[in-house]
Amino acid sequence: MAESESTIPPNLQTSGETSPQLASFPPVQGSDGGGSPKNIDFILDIPMNVTVYVGSSKMAIRDLLQLAQGSVIELDKLAGEPMDVMVNNKLVARGEVVVVNEKFGVRLTDVVSAAERVQQLR
Repeated sequence: MAESESTIPPNLQTSGETSPQLASFPPVQGSDGGGSPKNIDFILDIPMNVTVYVGSSKMAIRDLLQLAQGSVIELDKLAGEPMDVMVNNKLVARGEVVVVNEKFGVRLTDVVSAAERVQQLR
């Protein structure tokens, strides 16, 4: 036997021909076969950025420097038009401004369906 053959374990030695073999893997534990976990509590504490988009405006630096207390900036949305509620820059709902305990809030009037939210991720 040649020296190079003796260093190769017997189960890896070939006679020149190779034959494919199927790989076997142990079964995955804790899976219901549907691909979705039964318990998603582990993600409930992940922080998310929630932004309410009131509107925007484009202006020249000259106009920006002339702003003072009491100035009004015209936005691209109409008064009474629903505002967009974004989570991590993805639209999840639309709503209207409300005042609760002297603080501004948003009452959701339209929530994007789960199918549409998943579509936005692609």
